[in-house]
Amino acid sequence: MTTLTIKNLGVAVGDQQILDGVNLEVSSGEVHAVMGPNGSGKSTLSNAIMGKAGYQITSGSLELDGQDLSSLPTWARAQAGLFLAMQYPTEVPGVSVRETLELALAERSTHRIDVQSMLIEEANKIGLASDLLDRALNVDMSGGEKKRNETAQLAVLAPQIAVLDELDSGLDIDALRACAERIEVMTEEGLGVLCITHYHRLLDYLPADRVHILVGGRIAESGGPELARELEADGYARFVESDNDSEGVSVAIGGLSQQTSASQTELDDPFADPLA
Repeated sequence: MTTLTIKNLGVAVGDQQILDGVNLEVSSGEVHAVMGPNGSGKSTLSNAIMGKAGYQITSGSLELDGQDLSSLPTWARAQAGLFLAMQYPTEVPGVSVRETLELALAERSTHRIDVQSMLIEEANKIGLASDLLDRALNVDMSGGEKKRNETAQLAVLAPQIAVLDELDSGLDIDALRACAERIEVMTEEGLGVLCITHYHRLLDYLPADRVHILVGGRIAESGGPELARELEADGYARFVESDNDSEGVSVAIGGLSQQTSASQTELDDPFADPLA
């Protein structure tokens, strides 16, 4: 069993503190959903887990099976068993998804792997046109095609823990069902999932074992699947109003523009070493 352990995590972007004392633990075969209002720090959490440049850990720890991740560059975290499906997948001109995965898998194994056959099989499962597999990575693809493409990559790479940052963003109902149900099968095979989403509809096809409400950079409440249904019906008012640190909420929400500004100045390479 593999476990991603997040303890008392604090993260800043520039001089803006976004996360403050986040605690989560995701193990093999589990699906944990993180939900929260805009600007609460959900994408900051995913970026910090993968070590994106510009996201500074100010407190706490990130560990995968006891291995400290905070000092590792993104590529090393990926080799250790993490995967991030980005909210806005990056376009990489000149390199196909097949070539990308062949290089990634070659770094993990001395055995030759038929990536092309695996990709075609996965593309068929989720309704991704096979002719897109030799196109430059995510270039000239629709939002839905990019998300299907990332789901196929996830299946081929077979990581231990996957972080899904708004997988449902830009997907129509058929694409959402195809991608989520494929990932659900992977969880039955041992994949651990940390799923960031705004809507319960994703959880209809990728059922969550635990739901966490992130408000003002902190986990305001955790519970079972019923917590997501409550949000669908009533919104976040109860969690925002019950947050004693109202200043923290406004700082986190106000930090959205700061975070966006900071991200615009980061390296274009999403796999850059954040410590370089």
